[in-house]
Amino acid sequence: MRRMIVWCAMATLLAGGSALAQKHGGTLTVSHIDSPPSPSIQEEATASVVIPFMPMFNNLVIFDQHVAQHSLDTIRPELASAWTWSRDGTDLTFTLRSGVQWHDGQPFSSADVKCTWDMVSGLAPGKIRKSPRQTWWTNLKEITVNGDTEVTFHLKRPQPSFVALLASGWSPVYPCHVSSAAMRTKPIGTGPFRFVEYRLNESMRLERNPDYWKPGLPYLDAIVYQIVPNRATRMLGFISGTFDMTYPTDVLVPLLRDIKQQDPEARCELRRTNVNTNLIINRDSPPFDNPDLRRAVALTIDRKAFNDIINEGQGRIGASMLPPPEGVWGMPDEVLHTLTGYGPDVAKNREEARAIMKKLGYGPDNVLKTKIFTRNINTFRDPALIMNDQLKQVFIDAELDVVDTPQFYSRVFKKDYAIGVNQTGSSLDDPDQNFYENYACGSLRNYTAYCNRELEKEFDLQSMETNVAKRKAIVWDIERKLADDVVRPIIYHDVAAACWHPYVKNMTIMVNSIYNGWRWEDVWLDK
Repeated sequence: MRRMIVWCAMATLLAGGSALAQKHGGTLTVSHIDSPPSPSIQEEATASVVIPFMPMFNNLVIFDQHVAQHSLDTIRPELASAWTWSRDGTDLTFTLRSGVQWHDGQPFSSADVKCTWDMVSGLAPGKIRKSPRQTWWTNLKEITVNGDTEVTFHLKRPQPSFVALLASGWSPVYPCHVSSAAMRTKPIGTGPFRFVEYRLNESMRLERNPDYWKPGLPYLDAIVYQIVPNRATRMLGFISGTFDMTYPTDVLVPLLRDIKQQDPEARCELRRTNVNTNLIINRDSPPFDNPDLRRAVALTIDRKAFNDIINEGQGRIGASMLPPPEGVWGMPDEVLHTLTGYGPDVAKNREEARAIMKKLGYGPDNVLKTKIFTRNINTFRDPALIMNDQLKQVFIDAELDVVDTPQFYSRVFKKDYAIGVNQTGSSLDDPDQNFYENYACGSLRNYTAYCNRELEKEFDLQSMETNVAKRKAIVWDIERKLADDVVRPIIYHDVAAACWHPYVKNMTIMVNSIYNGWRWEDVWLDK
């Protein structure tokens, strides 16, 4: 049966609550942790890109910006006014809005949608420098247009979560008439804010789009992100009023307590970020091309110690899917503890790990020398220091190899590391996004280059399954095999807060992703 979803534009506009008191004007100033590699959301893979630049763009559909836990039920229209599935679930047709303009005045049309997904899916090779989420779209067979206001995505097989992938903050529509090179320096969107400038190591500035297709929006005149590498300086800047808002994932548990003591009026929200801290291991180069050595590393991890030290126990231990209750697909503890290295008896695990290392010729008098590669921000460096100490328990002596963000991702993509502490963010609480992006053969975000064609058949099985219980069973079987193969051991799932001053109005922070909630078209300042 054909199914059409049509939403009232006014309902979307007012989704955040009362429309009685909004004020126009003002500049929202937000602290930022580092210099993004570029403003091109479709080509990058870090929250430090999608958070500041999501306000420039629109998607075909978007998760309701004022529902904290996103799901299929919270998807709302943006550049599409309606969408329809075919009876067999393989054709997804969108009716597009008329009269929408790009920031340079050119008209938006179905050609832009086709160009974007031909580019990011690899159907039109060479149009983009890199597409970190290309494997999201492996089920896409082709895209066809019917005039300027209708576009159809033709899938190879049913995939109910496909529309959720389109709602992610990582899925903006790009202009067909602008090159990918220009999108990395002077990007153009259809969104509520326009790009003004990006000063490396200093700031990013967006200004109100006066021709935005939603009448009366946005409320803000501008958004400025000030790049401040030192976290203590960022926190002091927020408390002093230099910043209206912290970087949305910047406030860890101890810092949250300090902020509330010094500024009791601050609005802060602590939540799961759907970002996990994990180990990336170069499986193709010595010494970690040895599966026994990788198993020893997995067995030495004391996840509770990480969580207690970094999150004061408020993070969550889990496999690659977000643990419950925020996560729908994560394992309960009784199942999780049966996975390789996840059992709570750390002493027993390490005894097995040391036995493996001794068989490989290592011991107290012959330690393995290596480097722990990581990114030069606190959320990477801090767990890397703990990991360094824990590896010593199994005769591995490592020194830290810390690099800035642009160099970090360049080296990751080139596999220029032996072992590293990394963070992996999931845009969606959905196995399709997680498995295809992080573990599918050939995915750019599959940093360890793991490839298991038989397991990918299970990826497809869970993707087509509509029964939640049956899908969970397949998902948990996949999780077990990933743990047994020591693909990317998950250390813990992060928790962090965002804080803003009470005059910042209509701000909603999502509890199951840090990548989808930054359109900010209806945020306003009461000052």
